[in-house]
Amino acid sequence: MIVVHVGILQIYMQGYALMADENDNTAGQLRERHVSMIAIGGVIGAGLFVGSSAAISRAGPAVLLAYVFAGVQTMMIMRMLGEMVLNAPQSGSFIIQIRRGLGGHAAFVAGWAYWILWAIIAGTEVIAGSGLIENWIGLPRVAIEGILIAIMTASNLFSVRGYGEFEYWLSFMKISAVCIFITVCILSIFGFINTAPIQSAVTMRNVLPHGVLAVITIIPTIMMSLTGSEIATVAALETRNPSASVARAANSVPIKILLFYVISVALILYILPVNEVHSGFSPFLAALNQLHIPYATTAMAFVMFIAVMSCLNSAIYVTSRVMMEMATFGDAPFFLARRGSTGVPTAAIIMAAGVEAIVALFSTLSPGGIFTFLLSASGALILFDYFLAALAQIRLRKKMIGQNQTPDCPMWLFPTLSYLTAGSFLLVLVIMMFEAQTRFEIEFSSFIVIVITSISLLRSRCSGMKPNDGSIIRQDVHEKPGIG
Repeated sequence: MIVVHVGILQIYMQGYALMADENDNTAGQLRERHVSMIAIGGVIGAGLFVGSSAAISRAGPAVLLAYVFAGVQTMMIMRMLGEMVLNAPQSGSFIIQIRRGLGGHAAFVAGWAYWILWAIIAGTEVIAGSGLIENWIGLPRVAIEGILIAIMTASNLFSVRGYGEFEYWLSFMKISAVCIFITVCILSIFGFINTAPIQSAVTMRNVLPHGVLAVITIIPTIMMSLTGSEIATVAALETRNPSASVARAANSVPIKILLFYVISVALILYILPVNEVHSGFSPFLAALNQLHIPYATTAMAFVMFIAVMSCLNSAIYVTSRVMMEMATFGDAPFFLARRGSTGVPTAAIIMAAGVEAIVALFSTLSPGGIFTFLLSASGALILFDYFLAALAQIRLRKKMIGQNQTPDCPMWLFPTLSYLTAGSFLLVLVIMMFEAQTRFEIEFSSFIVIVITSISLLRSRCSGMKPNDGSIIRQDVHEKPGIG
């Protein structure tokens, strides 16, 4: 984990130096390396470093099967998103593809649900980040939360390239930390590093300590920890070649994510007995402590802080871009689509940061009340959006077949795999209804979806206008041309 010692200031300076080398025509744009790293980094965060403890403690070694299933789901939806984006007549995120495939009402619901999800996630990351460094710098938690939001908001306001470069290095450090963890564990297992004696904690008797049902019911938790790779379809729009960026991300990112998760969890299971993995505590840190690795606690705390900041950075980015896109189609106030002098959607970024600050404040004032409600209510929203995206891909692909068109980056074994993927997301949502630990999440997520749907229908009825299916785009919202 030597890489994590790179300073935040150095990252900023490297990003700015690289931006200065670009000419005016390319300044503010992302590159393919940014998109791939952003997609991978969006998934490798607290869900892996800490959240995996809940899955391991509940399902035991068989949790690997659940991770493989969830990883395959991620691979399928990324392929479907890639097909839609590459064959779209106009650029846009996966929300626009839902608009094209399922219509304006579905896009309105999917877009606002996705925005709410990431706004709440960002708030939780602010809370986690302030908690990690509260004892390091001696400031009140509220002050730390404000500082963290201000830093990441500034990163996004500077320019698209500023965000991309900053996020690239944050993700690089996270991925490097996982790679170093894997390397240290493997070297220790084979005796190349002088650590505590290791004997496999896995036996045939404890592969399924809580039965097959425990493996099935843990899938929703794992699926939600794997969300974030779809950010690539948003970030790719701000590259020189969006099609190539999306295709590359769709083909490579899911496999890398699956390998990172499965190998890391497999090594943890080999080193630690399942009864020593406790929900809410990092199994990575527990494994390193089991190996008697010096300074493991400090190193993991720093890595987790980097992971939190990376997720917060991406959350501000994706919420602002989705809001800007919805405003372009009339699903949000049009001023949120305006770009400032640096080419970024200034109003949308400030709005995102403001909402995230409010969510973080709720945690401080009412950790067991409003904040818990918001966190639980957002749980299944991404799965709902993935389900809509899968349905949109099926409809758009059938339309292409009817027009005798062959898509680029086609979904494998269409329509069989497409229907299976859509069905798998629906199955996960159904499982959440019957699992006591996730029933609350699905109930309140459903409540949010119903409210957003009602607003969309009421808005359409009151205005007398049909929902925008993507054929009407505001052309007067940009203060400055270019990609922002």
